[in-house]
Amino acid sequence: MDFEPADITESSLPSSSDRPNDATAARKELEGYEELPGTLGTKHDGKEVEQSLPRVRTLGRLRFRPADDDEPQDWWFASTAIPLIAATFAPMANVMSIAALITSWRSELRGESSVPAQANSTGIPDPHWCITLNATSLACGFIGNLFLLFNFTRIIRYVISLPATVISFCFATGILIGITSSMNDYVPPGPGEVYSQGFWHAIIAACLYLFCSMILMINMLGYCLGHYPQHFTLTDEQRNLILQTMMFFIWLAGGAGIFARTSDEWQFVDALYFCDVTILTVGFGDYYAPNDVSRGLVFPFAVGGIIILGLMVSSIHKFARDLSYDNVIRKHMEAHRQRTITRAVSSSTLLQRQNDIEKKIDWSHNHHPTISGPLAPSNQESLAPQSSTLESYHEGKIHRTIKAVSQPVKTIQRARLRQPKILLMREEKDRFEAMRAIQMSATRFRKWYALSLSVIAFGLLWCVGAVVFWVAEQSTQQLTYFESLYFCYVSLLTIGYGDLSPKSNAGKPFFIVWSLIAVPTMTILISDMGDTVIVSFKRGTFRLADWTILPKTGLHHPLLRRSSWIGDWLKEKVEKKRVEKGFPVGPDEKQENGPSIEELADPESHSDAELTHLLALAIRKVADDMKNPYPRRYGYEEWVEFTRLIRFTSCTSEQLEDEECEGVIEWDWIGDDSPMLSDQSEAGWVHDRLCESLMRLLKKDNLIRITTAIISTEPRQNSMLPSSVSPPASARESLSKMRSTDQTASWKVD
Repeated sequence: MDFEPADITESSLPSSSDRPNDATAARKELEGYEELPGTLGTKHDGKEVEQSLPRVRTLGRLRFRPADDDEPQDWWFASTAIPLIAATFAPMANVMSIAALITSWRSELRGESSVPAQANSTGIPDPHWCITLNATSLACGFIGNLFLLFNFTRIIRYVISLPATVISFCFATGILIGITSSMNDYVPPGPGEVYSQGFWHAIIAACLYLFCSMILMINMLGYCLGHYPQHFTLTDEQRNLILQTMMFFIWLAGGAGIFARTSDEWQFVDALYFCDVTILTVGFGDYYAPNDVSRGLVFPFAVGGIIILGLMVSSIHKFARDLSYDNVIRKHMEAHRQRTITRAVSSSTLLQRQNDIEKKIDWSHNHHPTISGPLAPSNQESLAPQSSTLESYHEGKIHRTIKAVSQPVKTIQRARLRQPKILLMREEKDRFEAMRAIQMSATRFRKWYALSLSVIAFGLLWCVGAVVFWVAEQSTQQLTYFESLYFCYVSLLTIGYGDLSPKSNAGKPFFIVWSLIAVPTMTILISDMGDTVIVSFKRGTFRLADWTILPKTGLHHPLLRRSSWIGDWLKEKVEKKRVEKGFPVGPDEKQENGPSIEELADPESHSDAELTHLLALAIRKVADDMKNPYPRRYGYEEWVEFTRLIRFTSCTSEQLEDEECEGVIEWDWIGDDSPMLSDQSEAGWVHDRLCESLMRLLKKDNLIRITTAIISTEPRQNSMLPSSVSPPASARESLSKMRSTDQTASWKVD
């Protein structure tokens, strides 16, 4: 069916009420289901549904989706990122709560100055009610973390485990807040006493429990509003991240307990601070192993902790990169592609009127609008009535628009085969280059977007952390804000000069939490800089070397050719070298870049044997490209050659006796089926299509041999058949069609 501009009218386009609102409605419309009260859906003829659709329960504005629901999901940050953030901070809160339980909350000062006093203070026993409630808070935190783990592993249902986690974390937070408030009101530190590190660990643990419960409430709210089903959609990498996080904090707390037992001078909180500084390789020097046993334990502890930390940072970086790519980069790319394909459809739909429009366009610069580009602004008014209906249809979600638009583009392309092939190839190259530009834009956006987020996170941790240390260390070291900035910067880069380090009871617990967040963030920032800033620096270094100490051959020729007499002198010199060299032997160097569009538009006719040989060579070439560590991106001319080898084996269902032709043989460069949108590399995609073409060729040759054998046995079978039985003609017709297809394969490929 040919596509005509007159076919697009406001009445022919589906209205907003006719289009399905979601994936379930679209599936019901295609399968012939209609929603009835009290049922999951019945067919129009009244028969029962064998496989009913997942039932969605509603209660006012609440919409509860089942676990096996496969509808589209939104609120991606709440559905994916929040559970992993909670799984990362919940074990940290448990470690802080353990430190708060086994350490006294008040200390008696020793010494005259305040600096050694807080570092060497003696603990005062806490009241029994404080210890009991503190242990209860720790138990609630462990229970909440356990239910969260059961939720991830789907041992307990989402609707049971997530509320249990939130309630447990809320109880833990409330108990810790109540204890700290009661201690401040009823048993405050007396003269010569201060709050110890255990008290500040309790405050940090309460903040972490509260943070985890609040973000999990957001996750539950998204489920109740129907934005995603009742389970955590986690990949294997994300499950590994949860396991690595739990292993890291078990390693950290276990090491702190062992070092506290091997040293008579350290409490658990001091050993925890020492273990944190050791694993992060900061090494201030204020705490070090006091005896040979502790020194011997440093060897396995440091190696194991650094390995687990490296794995955890790598998993966090990969998770953040995949999450941003799936939910930010892809949307950016789809929006850019939507704008491009909309312009392409508008130009293609009104192509029959283009000759009249071009007469009114200013051709002073000899510029013709391409299929991928918009028309001149002066002609927008004349096209408004026809394109307004398309624009109204484009309203909605991006994927619906592209699906609705890409099909007319293909129809138009098939209807325009009457045009010269060179024009069609130039327009197709415009679409190819437009899609390639979208790819490059998305790549640049991905790199700089990741770098921007890392820089913002680094700046916040640096400046906000400096404010906290400035306030916490005011009573012990009288730090200025600039000195706090200097201390945080040295800690972030894991330099650790040791001239400044946390001395107060409030500064050390905060440093443990802050460093475990800030140092991995710095590592991710350096990794993101490697794809942007460092690459630009390396490119600039190479250019400087090409122009100075390592000059590149022929680099200065463009500058020298700007002068007329120097350019003439260079031409004479090149001509003399050519004469001295003699006639060239071998392939022409100018043809190394491949044939041009003009040459591809009028290719030499090849037989099936020659094309089969080229197909084998192409498969070997692409297989070598797949081994390259850097992904290979092919040019348009190379894609034309690959396309010819993919399509020359295309067959109809009649030619293969109702067997399906395997593989994709047609696509649109900026459509949904574009090879550039595949998750595979271009070399991998082309390799699969070429192999599919080879399989079609083998099927085709096998069918020809079978048909030839059947026809060759027809004379002997006909002599034995009765006169009333006619010989089979299907095999003969199939063979004649196959042979006619071989003769017309060239123009189909072209």
